[in-house]
Amino acid sequence: MFFIPGFILSIVTFPGVIVHEFAHQLFCRLFRTSVLDVCYFRVGNPSGYVVHEQPGSQSHQIWIGLGPFFINTVIGALIALPSAIPVIQFGNATLIDYILIWLGVSIAMHSFPSTGDAKNIWSSIKDKETSWLMKIIVSPIVGLIYLCSIGSVVWLDFIYGVAVATGIPYLLVNLLA
Repeated sequence: MFFIPGFILSIVTFPGVIVHEFAHQLFCRLFRTSVLDVCYFRVGNPSGYVVHEQPGSQSHQIWIGLGPFFINTVIGALIALPSAIPVIQFGNATLIDYILIWLGVSIAMHSFPSTGDAKNIWSSIKDKETSWLMKIIVSPIVGLIYLCSIGSVVWLDFIYGVAVATGIPYLLVNLLA
């Protein structure tokens, strides 16, 4: 594997950063948590952020932190779906097809919550008001977030993005055909 500086990678995959931050904001709205500041994309670290007030419950904080995983995965797969089929099944794709696949991959590869998200989720888990069931379910997820963060050094986020943008459409075609 080779190294590409994070700011260049975020510029090339900026749609994923935007959708990631939008997902945090969407989950804030769903759980009636006021958003104080939003930056959907910038060149820097972090590439984007959502600053919000303290959610009403610890489970809301967990959902706000995990929101991008669900939203980015679904949107990345849906955007790539109509273009992945001609590329995978028929091998005759247009420029638009490749643009939609790039868009799907760039969105899906930003599905993983950031380490900042993991810290927020972890602080919610440690809270004494968080139920034991929630602690048991979510604790391994926090560990997985950190592993995925480490895995991004070996392009795990990119591999996930390609799998979502091409693998899910491939499975759907084979299941429905």
